[in-house]
Amino acid sequence: MKKHLNIVVIGRVQGVWFRKSTRDKAVELGLTGIVRNQADGSVYIEAEGFEQSLNALVDWCWSGSELSRVDSVSVEESELEHFESFEILR
Repeated sequence: MKKHLNIVVIGRVQGVWFRKSTRDKAVELGLTGIVRNQADGSVYIEAEGFEQSLNALVDWCWSGSELSRVDSVSVEESELEHFESFEILR
């Protein structure tokens, strides 16, 4: 059964290719959803897929892109949105 997670990543995660790296990892894991920068400097992710792949994405978020520094990752389950792909939003 598919699930939907809302993920907020805090740290040095903007301007370090975090969104593109998140998208690449999500596509590799077969997930759909969105990733965008937030005004407060965090990155917001909505991801949908099977639990094992979602857990792998959350684990990846703790290390992130090569230049990022992650201080915290918060995760909340939500209702499915039925995304068709994984997109980077501006």
